[in-house]
Amino acid sequence: MAIRQLKNLISFLTIFPVAMTQDMLTDCAKTMWAFPVIGALIGFLAGAFGWAASLALPGIVVGGLVLALLLLLTGLHHTDGLLDFGDGVMVHGTPEHKIEVMHDQLTGAGGLTLGIMTILITALAFGQLHTSVAFGSVRIPLIFVGVVVVELSAKVSMVVMAWAGKSVHQGMNSPFLQAMGGSEGNLRLLIALIISVTVAALLLRWAGVFVVLAAFICSLIMVAIAHRNFGGVTGDVFGATNEITRMVCVVVLLAVAAWV
Repeated sequence: MAIRQLKNLISFLTIFPVAMTQDMLTDCAKTMWAFPVIGALIGFLAGAFGWAASLALPGIVVGGLVLALLLLLTGLHHTDGLLDFGDGVMVHGTPEHKIEVMHDQLTGAGGLTLGIMTILITALAFGQLHTSVAFGSVRIPLIFVGVVVVELSAKVSMVVMAWAGKSVHQGMNSPFLQAMGGSEGNLRLLIALIISVTVAALLLRWAGVFVVLAAFICSLIMVAIAHRNFGGVTGDVFGATNEITRMVCVVVLLAVAAWV
């Protein structure tokens, strides 16, 4: 992967002030296999912050702060998609009407409710990552390594969506869906999954593997929901998938934390 492509990926997925090029979308689409790498970087920063915060603050506060930092580092772009997705799914009508509602600048009850539930559950779940993970004779707080695995899983879910979904119309999501088609798309997905499973297993052993598996399944479910409601996936669906998968993965991690 060229330095230019890495810069474009960081610029696309984070708020870091990295210069982007005119080929940003094309570069990001062709390097979707590296989405989990950027997710791990974001998770590393938020997890390290959570580790430090846990030394002085109660878990419920730490969980909220960790999620706030994750949302800040990603510029709230995915959160906007989550709200729009909630509105589109809840409204009755044709796929065209649902997409029109998603593009509305106003946020309705569906989006607001889904947004509050997702943020609340995610923050509370992060706040419950109290235990630690043994690496030889050293123990590392679960809030640190857990956030890394959860965030890389959220990013790999978008790779799975681009591979399994079909586009509703031409837009910012189109290059990603095109890049993930055919044999090249299969290879990019395989590399993304290998990276994700390897990192997750090294940090959390079998619990990490289950978290990545949960992300894969969650993404396929989101694809099915999007196809049924909108006739395909949109940029908002990608954003919603990132946020919902993060929530699902941290809950799954809590459920299997005893295996860490």
